[in-house]
Amino acid sequence: MRDLKPKKYLGQHFLKDSNISRKISSSLISKSSQTIIEIGPGMGILTQHLISKKTQTYFVELDKDSISYLNKIFPKIKKSIIHSDFLKIDLTKFNSPIGLIGNFPYNISSQILFKMIENRDRIDELVGMFQLEVAKRVCSKPGSKTYGILSVLVQAFYNTELLFKLEPSYFNPPPKVDSGVIRLNKKKHVKLDCDESLFFKVVKTSFQQRRKTLRNSLKKFNIPNNIKEGAIFEKRPETLYVNDFILLTNIIADGTIPA
Repeated sequence: MRDLKPKKYLGQHFLKDSNISRKISSSLISKSSQTIIEIGPGMGILTQHLISKKTQTYFVELDKDSISYLNKIFPKIKKSIIHSDFLKIDLTKFNSPIGLIGNFPYNISSQILFKMIENRDRIDELVGMFQLEVAKRVCSKPGSKTYGILSVLVQAFYNTELLFKLEPSYFNPPPKVDSGVIRLNKKKHVKLDCDESLFFKVVKTSFQQRRKTLRNSLKKFNIPNNIKEGAIFEKRPETLYVNDFILLTNIIADGTIPA
């Protein structure tokens, strides 16, 4: 099994450096997590550092060849390996809070983050390897060209931190882009001071036409003209902080602008 080959259709790029994998595993700092889930362990270079953790740990892998390899290299974790697509897993079956970790396949990395947001009441931390562009987008602040839907929705519920960057040479096969490891820790107050369902709609709709002012990009909400004259509607979405979007959501919901 030494010749386990990365599968392109699964987006596999195996990390080769054990020191880097140790650095990633040690970046999980939350003491409240009851469960750790590694997403896509592959050849186990990160797994080897997670096995010793006292926290209940599971390893979610879609590739049967990788599972066979892991079973031979780490026979003690056989019952902890889950053959499944992480995006299809019901996280309510695990003890929470949950910490997520992994060298994520770049073709589903954004979907992993959206699943994290959907399960924010259960997930308190995430440490993961992303395409550097996505890592920067998650951590970027208003005014940046990379600031967008993912930035606002993640930062609404989690503190974000770009830990370090990696060149393609650290992987087999080398990806065509640089990579970045980020850490997300859930904020103390997960509930937003607004209608959260409407908040999601406002954020997504705002950035669908990010070059336009909010007065023009939010027309579908049928906002009264006197409300649209408010100063916030003269701005573009990439200039708004999370709290600004919360304010905007409340204005749309209430039909009034705070004094």
